[in-house]
Amino acid sequence: MNPIIRSDGSPRFAMASTLAGAVVNLILDPVFIFGFRWGMMGAALATILGQILTALLSVWYLRHMKSVRLEGSCFRFHGSLVKRYIPLGICSFLSQISLVAAMAAMQNMTLKYGGLDPIFSQSQYAQIPLAVLGIVMKFFQIVISVAVGMAAGCIPIIGYNLGAERRDRAAGLLTRLLAAEAAVGFAALLVVELFPQPLIGLFGAANESPYYTQFAVRCFRVYLCMMVLATVNKAAFIYLQALGKSFLSTALSMVREVVFGVGFSLLLPRFFGLDGVLYSMPVSDLLTFLFSAVVLARTYRSLRRTPGPSAVPHKNFI
Repeated sequence: MNPIIRSDGSPRFAMASTLAGAVVNLILDPVFIFGFRWGMMGAALATILGQILTALLSVWYLRHMKSVRLEGSCFRFHGSLVKRYIPLGICSFLSQISLVAAMAAMQNMTLKYGGLDPIFSQSQYAQIPLAVLGIVMKFFQIVISVAVGMAAGCIPIIGYNLGAERRDRAAGLLTRLLAAEAAVGFAALLVVELFPQPLIGLFGAANESPYYTQFAVRCFRVYLCMMVLATVNKAAFIYLQALGKSFLSTALSMVREVVFGVGFSLLLPRFFGLDGVLYSMPVSDLLTFLFSAVVLARTYRSLRRTPGPSAVPHKNFI
């Protein structure tokens, strides 16, 4: 449960609640895995506790909104509304399911090929690849949460400008959104490429095997080397959904997670071993960006061709 109701500053709260759960998960992972030596059970428990925190914060917010009050009638189905929001809901549902499939494939391949590695096949080091991958994915989740929050905050602005027939302003917003998303991705890229060891030190690497540190540095630098494209891709999915292009948004998302994410997670390790699991992420983001760039270019041209000359401009809305 992670509703994003667009009132009373809710985009900021939605991002904060998601980040809170991700940060708790990020902190508890090394504590449970290495401190309590719970292994996979510890990683699972950390994830569950992070999700519970996000859900509790969301429920609290829903019960304290000033402009919207939840009543019994709010939970009744209205046919005319269902037809409009079901496609958007299915889009998000399929995106999440495909993401789970990609993560499952990646973790299974990490276990399989980690067991074939001359170092990580030893019992005392067997949990390192999966633990490190979990930490890296949590850092990635935090960055993507920022990207999602920025893109989600643009949804009501896009809707306003489309309703006012100012599609040219919606096109201008796309340019600014992509630039902001690229800046977030670039900042994250600088952190993981230039300061991987201090970042790893936040998770107790100083007390672990040197193999942990070596693999973690490589994992951060390789797995996240396309962070700029990853944040831009996520913005593209959400922007297209805001335009009502739910099918196109879902198709791009599933191509990224299922076709590329699952496909390369299964294929590349056959040639590169455990490193192939790490390569699957940047390769998937790069190829997805090529598709997204074509779709966004066409969408941008379409918006620019129909500016809606009768509309009255309001500079403060974008």
